[in-house]
Amino acid sequence: MLPRRTLIAAIALVFAACASASDATAPTAGQAGTTTAVSIDSFAYMPQTITVAVGETVEWTNDQSVGHTVTADDGSIDSGTMANQATFAMTFETAGTFAYHCTIHPNMTGTVTVTG
Repeated sequence: MLPRRTLIAAIALVFAACASASDATAPTAGQAGTTTAVSIDSFAYMPQTITVAVGETVEWTNDQSVGHTVTADDGSIDSGTMANQATFAMTFETAGTFAYHCTIHPNMTGTVTVTG
């Protein structure tokens, strides 16, 4: 199993490689800035709705023993299945509202609002 920082760095590299410079509406991963934490517990994202500024990072941590995902409704974010205590971080570089859900448990939903 990879150390947590190595895993986060690997995920950031994958997202950076997949990001298109011409796609101005998609968030990008792996950039430095302020971090806001979201816990995944009791089959919910806590807090369910957050507001961050452009350039800020959101980090989700799965605090349950079952797998969960962080998947944008528009497909722009996909953490893959996160095991217990796994983290996924995303830096948002574009203002907008990003609705997301867990593909394993579709009743789990959340929203990140990014202000300019």
